[in-house]
Amino acid sequence: MRVVGIGVLTRQAGAAVFRKSFSCERLHFSSQAGVECIAPLFQTVTESPQPIPTQVTGTIPKWIKGSLLRNGPGRFEFGNDNYNHWFDGMALMHKFRIEDGSVTYMSKFLESDSYNANKSSNRILASEFGTLAMPDPCKSLYGRFKSNFEITSTDNCNVNYVLYKGDYYVSTETNFMRKVDPEELDTLEKVDWSKFIAVNGATAHPHYDPDGTSYNMGNSYGKQGTKYNIIRVPAQKSSSGETLEGAQVICSIVPENNMRPSYYHSFGMTENYVIFVEQPLKLNIMKILTSKLRGKSFSDSMSWEPQHSTVFHVASKHTGELHPVTYHTQAFATFHHINAYEDKGCIVLDLCCQDDGGAVEAFQLQNLRQSGQGLNELYKKVPKAYPRRFVLPLGIDTKTEQDLIIKPLNYTSATAEKRADGKIWCTHEKLYDDSLDLCGLEFPQINYAKYNAKRYRYVYGCGFQHLVGDSLMKVDIETKKAKVWKEEGFYPSEPIFVPYPDSAEEDSGIILSAVLTPNKNKNTFLLIIDAKEFKELGRAEVPVQMPYGFHGIFVPHKS
Repeated sequence: MRVVGIGVLTRQAGAAVFRKSFSCERLHFSSQAGVECIAPLFQTVTESPQPIPTQVTGTIPKWIKGSLLRNGPGRFEFGNDNYNHWFDGMALMHKFRIEDGSVTYMSKFLESDSYNANKSSNRILASEFGTLAMPDPCKSLYGRFKSNFEITSTDNCNVNYVLYKGDYYVSTETNFMRKVDPEELDTLEKVDWSKFIAVNGATAHPHYDPDGTSYNMGNSYGKQGTKYNIIRVPAQKSSSGETLEGAQVICSIVPENNMRPSYYHSFGMTENYVIFVEQPLKLNIMKILTSKLRGKSFSDSMSWEPQHSTVFHVASKHTGELHPVTYHTQAFATFHHINAYEDKGCIVLDLCCQDDGGAVEAFQLQNLRQSGQGLNELYKKVPKAYPRRFVLPLGIDTKTEQDLIIKPLNYTSATAEKRADGKIWCTHEKLYDDSLDLCGLEFPQINYAKYNAKRYRYVYGCGFQHLVGDSLMKVDIETKKAKVWKEEGFYPSEPIFVPYPDSAEEDSGIILSAVLTPNKNKNTFLLIIDAKEFKELGRAEVPVQMPYGFHGIFVPHKS
């Protein structure tokens, strides 16, 4: 093992702090014997609606003019009612405004219908992913009975910021989004996907063409059966002012089992195709329909069924036509795609894969708020996600009877094999060396503006040795080597890449990450890293506690 480090000694809160940026052949992470309690990262905080100045150390380049917007849970109880799952917490929107080398921070709770109803009643009235709301005791007996048969969706949009027709929204995975003002973080109108197209929800991870056209995926349920739908939203604003007017379902994919479709959190997109991964993390429709009668939440309807293979479906973005070939591989679960592109008649698909789909259950709040041995045991059980590459040959002939193995690209070991049963079976390539074995990589990000749907080299993400990100990583997928930023007792969020103005190289830019700590004697801070060297440039300390969140975007300031 060889570890190369560059350290900077600074003063923080009266104590000496040594922080390092690491480049390594094999990383050695600390033993899990004395794990730190991370419960404060999953506790309710107060919002900070007025901009707060930060304390800057190091250097924040003055060319950075914009705001890092982040989203995630921020309130976990109302009155005596408590949420059960991390995904349930009320959406708290964060904003780090960067201008002329200085940074301010503010946050506001999303004023969703769910949040307002809960707040006014001082109890949980709206069901969330892992928490079933009990019937309102003020209702009549008949009203409480009737509510057992009503399927309602939350507008607690706590997952991501998304962009449609030039407008900003916060999103979750239901049929509702909330339009927001990125300047003041004010909550604006509620938008219902189902009023524009026949879907019951959409992911919080759309893709964008260079012209602003958006693509997403959402399920539909009804008399025609369950379908996975590919959605296209035009870039142009409509004359009527309707938010999603012009949205279309361009392709529908039928699940193998209508009553047990797959759960999905994201999808892949190339210049000409959308790639949907049908994984064996299943939703039980009957359980969803009867959840209130059974006293169970939505999360109870999910199950990991590794006896099924994972299937890749490919559809044309332009015609909506499904490719006649489906591609199969061993069971894995995925939440986040990295990138996809076309090369020599093939689709190259990179994504973060887990060999076990049981990770969602681990994020129950009672698990996250453990300490000592219980937390240590939980860490050992949670599956890690690893960056992997699959190659899907579009011109493969399924009519030939003989078996064949196709390795069409000389820079990857990923293969596709036609088996005797007619299925095309794919084997993946690991996009990492053994330095990632202990922690994996999640929350992947790339230089999206210039390299989405194109051949690329670098992926940035969080290392998850524990339940939340405890390091930042840059992985060179050609050499498989990783560069790492890590500081004990701190937990960085999803890294966001911001390119240097007029940059020519893929990794010419900076990385932004909100770095949190459960230690109340230390400060949260916005971290700025040079993306090429992966060394810290500066940080802006914020004197408020923040809970660990999900996703975000960088919004450049208008000239």
